[in-house]
Amino acid sequence: MNKYEEMSSAASGAIKYIFNPNQSDRILILTDKDSYNIAKAFEEAFQILNCRIDTYEIYDNDRPLKEIPKELEELLPGKTIVINIIKAFPEEIPFRIKWIFKVEENKKIKMGHMPGITEGMMLNSVNVDFERMKQTAIFLHKSFLNAEKLHITTEEGTDIFLGVKDRIFSNDISIKAGEMCNLPCGEIYCAPLESEADGVIVFNASIGDIGILKYPLKVYVNKGKIVKFESDDKILIKKISELTAVDEQASVIGELGIGLNPAARITGNMLEDEKTFGTAHIAFGNNKDFPGGGKNSSKIHRDYLFYRPTIEVEYLNGTKKTVLSKGEIY
Repeated sequence: MNKYEEMSSAASGAIKYIFNPNQSDRILILTDKDSYNIAKAFEEAFQILNCRIDTYEIYDNDRPLKEIPKELEELLPGKTIVINIIKAFPEEIPFRIKWIFKVEENKKIKMGHMPGITEGMMLNSVNVDFERMKQTAIFLHKSFLNAEKLHITTEEGTDIFLGVKDRIFSNDISIKAGEMCNLPCGEIYCAPLESEADGVIVFNASIGDIGILKYPLKVYVNKGKIVKFESDDKILIKKISELTAVDEQASVIGELGIGLNPAARITGNMLEDEKTFGTAHIAFGNNKDFPGGGKNSSKIHRDYLFYRPTIEVEYLNGTKKTVLSKGEIY
């Protein structure tokens, strides 16, 4: 089996497990020149199931997009599955958020969102045992039921409390109509209470749109909002300060995620990095589309990743339980 056949096989396995399509489904694939081979693999996988497919290509001359193209929006009515297979431009985050919200207006659409996906991901972290990963997510999810507060620590110095009362944990390993997932998939996540995060997080893996970190970044948080950055990398501090100044809510906590994909690798591409088993990530910015809560309407959503978290849950009844220890599930 050559590389392209392997990608088609991986695409077929992913769509069957995650989207469960049939010939009555109507598919829209958003893609570009850089992602052509991957989009073709998904297109062929849907064609085998006799699905009707429309494809919209973003041209290089039109990038970075700021708004949803009219022609793209006109293809949306009647679709039941939307797949976004595009190169990731940091400047296009506002467009991607607008597009996600537009698609999610139709509660019948399942969406696969994969900005920055590579052929390497298709051959590795998309080509996985989805059922096994799903069972891991279900097991971990049970540990977060009726949680009120989380205490997250690491040996590198992370020590932060997150409020999560009445916020729902979800996973991205199979979805229903009206929901979205990434590919590669493999995480359990929630939108913490926006004003109840206090402490410090030491990020030492990667940051969305920046890549792998040369030096750790300490982020101090008070009442859900970033109050200070510290790092030996002064250029990083300058850049990340600018990125979190785009609007008032860009520095407000938006997500906690825990990676569950055993085939995912740290490459500097957050689409895959955040799914890596033994890591957790905290995002600042938009979380309005999160199931079960989320009030942050920032123009951006940026993930920050760290290794080997220990997470202790405090439940509504006052009991406590360690659910992760140095990245390993209890």
